[in-house]
Amino acid sequence: MRIYLFIAAIAGGITWLITPLIRHLAIQIGAVGKVRARDVHTIPTPRMGGLGMLLGFLGAMFFASRLPFTDNLFRSSHQAWVVMAGAVMICLLGMADDLWDLDWMLKMAGQLLIAVFVAWGGLQIISLPLGSLVTASPSISITITAFLIVASINAVNFVDGLDGLASGIVAIGGIAFAIYSYIIARSSPSYASMATLIDVAMIGICVGFILHNWHPAKLFMGDSGSMLLGYLITCASIVMTGRLDPATIHASIYLPVFMPILLPILVLFLPVLDMCMAIVRRLAKGQSPMHPDRMHLHHRMLKIGHSVQGAVLTLWGWAALIAFGSLMILFFRARYVAIGMAIATVILTIITMYPYLKHRIPEIREENAEIEQRAKHLRGNNGNSGNK
Repeated sequence: MRIYLFIAAIAGGITWLITPLIRHLAIQIGAVGKVRARDVHTIPTPRMGGLGMLLGFLGAMFFASRLPFTDNLFRSSHQAWVVMAGAVMICLLGMADDLWDLDWMLKMAGQLLIAVFVAWGGLQIISLPLGSLVTASPSISITITAFLIVASINAVNFVDGLDGLASGIVAIGGIAFAIYSYIIARSSPSYASMATLIDVAMIGICVGFILHNWHPAKLFMGDSGSMLLGYLITCASIVMTGRLDPATIHASIYLPVFMPILLPILVLFLPVLDMCMAIVRRLAKGQSPMHPDRMHLHHRMLKIGHSVQGAVLTLWGWAALIAFGSLMILFFRARYVAIGMAIATVILTIITMYPYLKHRIPEIREENAEIEQRAKHLRGNNGNSGNK
């Protein structure tokens, strides 16, 4: 565990140190986002922060390749190098969008090509742990893998609308999934796990970037960052769940067989929910699924009265509840987890709605007082007319 923490620190440190240089570079080459109608920020802010995150991730992975504990992950399989190559390509595609605002169809085509390349390189969903293994054909494996990667990339991209929101949600999900993958790896002869390694490096770059991206942000991650994070968290999930045999992980004691599928979904629950709601909303209006609007979850949080920081922290809380609540099933009885999650849900609901209620309750009181005043006035008029 200490080695993983050290790798996360390396990733975070590199990202934190190099991000100011990336900000300067973004300003020099014109990667500065204009203020659009749907944006929350009010001044042009440089983007392309994903480049700093990529360098932090690659630095941590190269460092891990030299450690005795994790070097076998790089020597025994080329999966790690495929993941790193895909990370470079997806970040470059995002940088192109940060610079030139690519058409959404062109961008998605690029995402799909990169996802197919990564799947063809060996990062595939080979089997699905559904109580028994379901082995897929190579073509089906590549198709499923590419679809998952593209969907996750765009889910994180959709939720990237407030300073620190996307990186925080991905870091929270990454922590939950890293704990899970580490537990599974302990049942193998070597504790080293490629899924855990990718997760901890990803967590490190998220934390390192948040230090520069907290409101008011000095730099945005841009599509180069949001696409990279969506790609990495999906790669970690595929590395572990795609080849996992439930019979080998002592599911009867700690690890229910449905968790390899359930947890990756819950880790990205908020981004996927936001993406699905946006697609349905836009199609219902006859618009493109990628048509921008101000109806995302974070926009709704601001609309009911949250500050930017308050909205981000509240959505972090929901992400933590979903990710860690599902993880607790591995350690505690289901009814205790259900009770705890119900209590936490009530608390988070109150926190979420508090700004709205804070402003709405006085308005309701004023309306009631006005109605009562009118009623008294009517009663007084009726009394006077009766006397006459």
